[in-house]
Amino acid sequence: MKTASKADELKPHEQVNFYFSKAADTLDLGARERMILTTPFREMKVEIPLRRDSGEWESFVGFRVQHDCSRGPCKGGIRYHPEADEDHVKALASLMTWKTAVADIPYGGAKGGIQCDPSQMSRRELELLTRGFVDRIGPIIGVDVDIPAPDMNTNAEMMGWFMDQYSLRHGYSPGVVTGKPVALGGSYGREEATGRGVMLVTKKACEARQISLKGARIVVQGFGNVGSHAARFLHQQGARIVAVSDVHGAIARREGLDLEHLLAHVAKSGTVTGFSEAQEIAPSELFSVDCEVFIPAAVDGVLNERTAPALKAQIVVEGANAPTTPEADAFLSQGDVLIVPDILANAGGVIVSYFEWVQNKQALRWSEDKVNARLEEYLLRAYSNVENASSQHSTSLRHGAFILAVKRVLEASKLRWMT
Repeated sequence: MKTASKADELKPHEQVNFYFSKAADTLDLGARERMILTTPFREMKVEIPLRRDSGEWESFVGFRVQHDCSRGPCKGGIRYHPEADEDHVKALASLMTWKTAVADIPYGGAKGGIQCDPSQMSRRELELLTRGFVDRIGPIIGVDVDIPAPDMNTNAEMMGWFMDQYSLRHGYSPGVVTGKPVALGGSYGREEATGRGVMLVTKKACEARQISLKGARIVVQGFGNVGSHAARFLHQQGARIVAVSDVHGAIARREGLDLEHLLAHVAKSGTVTGFSEAQEIAPSELFSVDCEVFIPAAVDGVLNERTAPALKAQIVVEGANAPTTPEADAFLSQGDVLIVPDILANAGGVIVSYFEWVQNKQALRWSEDKVNARLEEYLLRAYSNVENASSQHSTSLRHGAFILAVKRVLEASKLRWMT
């Protein structure tokens, strides 16, 4: 396997900047422009003390990184994960800058995280941790400053706690966070938005490769919010979901999984494993399952120098953030695999978060049909713009997406403070 300048050895933030640098080279950016566009606007590290249910006190470390605010308020999720360290959060914040620019919504990029294992915490502990985090980062967030959202291991209920805690100090402020329960000002369609977006761009990618989505074999790595909704929507389009996985294991069925039965099994058991209508396989075998489309929808770095050579897919649609390392990206692209990059493929979530924010600011509520129709409009326009940039520069969709995003952020930065 050919290397990409030892790119797989880079830290997460360095990997994002690896793609930025390629776009900057194409656009012939100078040192000053590169420095401004890659340096985070603000980084905050906080400590959240928490009295556990056992009575013992424990201290948790959290981060909020605001990467860029030239195109509007910062926007980005909050994840609870043992590996949510400063470098990961910084990398994800910069990805959000480029993602919001590709989607052409008026936001900059941010991200937050707390180093914890939510599977080992009670609901009470998670609520107190969330409220403590809000109090710590409260001075740097706001409806027109920085609007968080759910991410890995966080959900609508937690965003409701977030909104309530901020509102206790600042007055009722539903627009300070998105991904809330509908009863607290959330938007219809927000929970399914990222998965629905993955389905929409998968349809476009299949059209580009002249593959019929009806009957197409699809593998979904990660069966959480994004992966499960993407699988369900693709199944409704007639695709065959032939293998899926989660943190507990992987299952496969050549004829295609019965999604209705599988979702019922997951709702009852909490995992895809133990599903009687499929064969259990080792998670590592998932990458070598014969398919037309592979959707990594779990964590970063799963497609790398070890797993990429085994991949049988013609198309990769990145439901997760940064699931493909630069080295694997180069290898798969050389093998004529079409990769729909994360800053386009999973932008459905932030697009509908934008809609939720707009509804909150206007004190209006859109119908679910309107939300879904506008999501499709925004996302398909973004896909077309990325395709055009890719075609213009005779390059991959990823490089085209970064070129498009960097140009948009650069234009706003020049108009505001690059004098």
